[in-house]
Amino acid sequence: MQHVIAFDVSMGTSAMVMYDRFQQCVFEGELKHTQGGFGWLKKKIEEVTEHDGQFPEIVFEATGVYSNGLEEFLKAQGYPYCKLNPLEAKLQMASMRRHKTDISDAHELAKSHYRMNRPKTYVQEDYYAQMRSLGRYYEEIDKEITQNSNRLHGSLQLSFSLLEQSFSRSSDLFLNLVQFFPHPDCLDGLSEEELRRRVRQATRKNMSVQQVDEKVITLLKASKGSYPSITSGDVRCQHIKNYARRILELQVQKKEVIQQMVELSKDRVEYQVFLSFPGVGENTAVRIIGELGDISRFQKAKQINAYAGIDIHRSQSGKHEKPDTLNKRGNRRLRKILYFMVMSMISLRKKTQNTLVDHYDRLKKQPNGKVHKVAVIACMNKFIRVSFHLIQHGLLYQYEPAKVS
Repeated sequence: MQHVIAFDVSMGTSAMVMYDRFQQCVFEGELKHTQGGFGWLKKKIEEVTEHDGQFPEIVFEATGVYSNGLEEFLKAQGYPYCKLNPLEAKLQMASMRRHKTDISDAHELAKSHYRMNRPKTYVQEDYYAQMRSLGRYYEEIDKEITQNSNRLHGSLQLSFSLLEQSFSRSSDLFLNLVQFFPHPDCLDGLSEEELRRRVRQATRKNMSVQQVDEKVITLLKASKGSYPSITSGDVRCQHIKNYARRILELQVQKKEVIQQMVELSKDRVEYQVFLSFPGVGENTAVRIIGELGDISRFQKAKQINAYAGIDIHRSQSGKHEKPDTLNKRGNRRLRKILYFMVMSMISLRKKTQNTLVDHYDRLKKQPNGKVHKVAVIACMNKFIRVSFHLIQHGLLYQYEPAKVS
């Protein structure tokens, strides 16, 4: 084997060791993640490459954003490398007794590399990195919307509780009305014509006169029935306005992020394949791509199952055997997206023809029918297998009814 260079990455620096073909350490030190540090590393790699006639084996453990700089340098220079999942690295380097320091971890990574058959990390197109970043940003926005919605709910219970019960909490109409009327007293002295004008202002929909009048009546009923525990001059009324305004801003940002992902993906084969499934819209299709990445790096569908964490975990010792469970060691975000995608397909069963829904119904109806969640997971598995095949062959989904034997 050629030289092995191993890194234990931390913030701004890495503990670095280099072993020769005789498994002897020939260098031990610290690499700074700077222009100068990476310039020095490039010279070191070039020296070893010239000596061995091939690139050295480079291995490090993924450490979130801290390892991104090192990885980007290696990709830019075209050096092959092995980036290990932290759990994988821990299992591979496990020993009876060892000191836990950055430099000792780097030594363990290098020494274990001689006895492990570690594949090179698959380098994906930048498109997939952009999609993942946008997908994670979408998730952050979604979490912030939930936080602000909870705060808005808590504050409205003090000032105008019935307003929340009278309109859809996520609608533009409700969120704009909350800004106009954070407290029932804010309606005092306003004419019905003024209330109609405010209702029209609160939504982008073209509402009929009858619809506007119905909303005004609902608003007035909520105002008369509410019993606030704070006054209209309380600072929390201003907080209510701010929460509602922020939720509206975030909802616009969510749509913009999805549109940006769609724009990046519209000519991609996997996007067209995912979109061809009934019940899969633009939002779901692009978010699956964001979390799944380049599907061509997988050799078989079972590997995607393991990546998503929906492969089976089996435990047996002697005569004792536990029921099979999901591993859940994979990408929980992808697992969540796929779960709600199948749920959406099931809810649309009367409007569409879907092989996955047929599969769900068969699993539920057999003599010993599966419970709901097990059947949904089976449909997620089938979706992965079918979409993997379609993407490999550049085909779109087409409904084929099950053959009755």
